[in-house]
Amino acid sequence: MIGNKQLITIKGTRDGLTLFIDDSCSFADVMQELEQVLSTNYVDKDEPMITVTIHLGNRYLHKQQEEKLREVIRSKNKLVVHSIESNVILKKQALEWKEDSEIKSITKIVRSGQVLEVKGDLLLIGDVNPGGKIVASGNIFVLGSLRGIAHAGAYGNRDAVITASYMKPSQLRIADYISRSPDYESDGVYMECGLIDESKEKIVIDRLQVLSQKRPDLNGFERRILNG
Repeated sequence: MIGNKQLITIKGTRDGLTLFIDDSCSFADVMQELEQVLSTNYVDKDEPMITVTIHLGNRYLHKQQEEKLREVIRSKNKLVVHSIESNVILKKQALEWKEDSEIKSITKIVRSGQVLEVKGDLLLIGDVNPGGKIVASGNIFVLGSLRGIAHAGAYGNRDAVITASYMKPSQLRIADYISRSPDYESDGVYMECGLIDESKEKIVIDRLQVLSQKRPDLNGFERRILNG
């Protein structure tokens, strides 16, 4: 322990215990104080299992350190680690997050039989012809005519949206939701978007302007695209 500074703070919640660990001290000091803190906090043998959530702050633990932390907590009766949370991520994870969140801008016409797939958001400057398909793990923005298939949120993101200058798709997909084209002949619509309406449990087509209320998390660049 560094002087009299408290390195570990324990708070009880209705879900169990939360441990806040100081991120400026050594790991050895953390382990030493953790042993002392858990030993002085007696848990009645008749009590049910208590889940423990650990907040590391700006500290990163490698696998061996994390396992040591889990072992100390598991050694105390009735305690089990639910999760270990940190503000720090690996460079590999940061690069993956960047790839998933950035906008891929592509200028082309997606013709029948062609498939265009990207990670992150897709900004397609061009048309998607009948029989063509575009897929993105994030949102899809088509500055052109969407007459083929568009699949946004391909890895399960139900908050993803699909927008197009001219919307007359043969199929829209968002995560695991599918909206097919109507059986009857219909005109397409201009400057519209497709998004999941959870209350109706289906994909709905709406005015582009609703995105500012329905999806406020869209960043400034995407809003500039939508608002011209």
